[in-house]
Amino acid sequence: MNTLRQALLLAAFDSQLKWCGRLRDELAQRGFATSVVVPDMRSALSAAQIRAAGFDEVHSAPWGEVMELALRSDVVVCGLSGPIAKAFCFALADRLGGGATGSPVVVTGWVGVIIEKLVAGYLDRCGSDLVAVNARPDLELFIAAARRLALPTDNLLLAGLPFLSPVPRPVRDDPVRRVLFADQPTVPSSDRERLYLYRQLLRYAARHPEREVLLKPRHRRGEDTFHRMRHHPEDLLSTEVLPANFRIDHTPVSDILPRVDLLLTVSSTACLEAVAAGCRVGLVLDLGIHERYGNHVFLDSGLLRTFAELERDEIGAPDPTWLAGYFLGRERTATHVIGDQIEELLASGDRPSRAVWDSDYFRGAARAHRALEPDLGSRAPRPGRYGTVALRRRQRRLGPVRGAVAHLSSALVPPILTGPLRTAGRKAGLR
Repeated sequence: MNTLRQALLLAAFDSQLKWCGRLRDELAQRGFATSVVVPDMRSALSAAQIRAAGFDEVHSAPWGEVMELALRSDVVVCGLSGPIAKAFCFALADRLGGGATGSPVVVTGWVGVIIEKLVAGYLDRCGSDLVAVNARPDLELFIAAARRLALPTDNLLLAGLPFLSPVPRPVRDDPVRRVLFADQPTVPSSDRERLYLYRQLLRYAARHPEREVLLKPRHRRGEDTFHRMRHHPEDLLSTEVLPANFRIDHTPVSDILPRVDLLLTVSSTACLEAVAAGCRVGLVLDLGIHERYGNHVFLDSGLLRTFAELERDEIGAPDPTWLAGYFLGRERTATHVIGDQIEELLASGDRPSRAVWDSDYFRGAARAHRALEPDLGSRAPRPGRYGTVALRRRQRRLGPVRGAVAHLSSALVPPILTGPLRTAGRKAGLR
């Protein structure tokens, strides 16, 4: 008879899988049998992404089967996006009918720095037993929102990001010899803005021929992430003259950081990884501060710089107060903190989610969701409002028929084919 405690981890994209991977390792050390399942919904995990996240394989399952697996587990780590995590909590509440006996401890969180939908993201996850919060400012905002909505806050846990050390290493002061630009899939979103930044990076490389300048795309061409990249740097730079000291490199950021002297990005969570590793950081400011770039959350960081400043080596230092918001100075790692809380909830039988489920806010939201998704317990949630907005945007740009075809193709065509098809469409004048 198998007496091992069971932990189910849910992910659909590589960033989610990496987040789950850190918690998988922690739970495995505590004697849990772990399994990773990808719900039957929009997802994209290549073999390389799965290996990079530290897994040999993942399994796909229909939404109804995912719910059955969850009910048979002791712990469910839900690394899925906010709207899907919310649907999962609603479905679980329906299945359990408010009872706590034999129900799993459900863990939710964010896979990186939150740059949009801060309160919405919290409310999407508030129906779980443990909401792992990455930073002190986020926790303060969530507590304030919860109090306004009469929601209990017992399930909020300031854990920190799982891939960060509790205390960052001292900043290295050796000469800058290797520079890494950590690209993002949708920041900026337009091809013109992206090309502008890439050209600024090429100019930086030309003005510092003694330095190796690397551009790290978020993923390879043909792969996909939660935020879809429409303009890959390899495509945009295909006709540019590249300096001899510049190259595109697909090495994972975590692997290459020990050999990097300066990391540049717009608003990637990679900046925190770099700070943790003692690497200097520049958050590129040339496009300005805007919510669509996500750099508004870094206003207090002390790291925002223009390329002109970076070329002059006027590199900022992290603001101590901002730094303390992400690096919590504890002896325990984030995963250890989360693991301890899971153990405590399992031992006590307490499920903080039940107090949330009993709130008027959760009941009203669940009722509305149930009316819009009557079969939420047996099938994956529909794209909803966001999918509708994307459809209408494509129809405005391409016309009703072509827009609908493009939207359907985006949802159904495998990621490995989207790049070649988009290129063929441009050549045919169908952009």
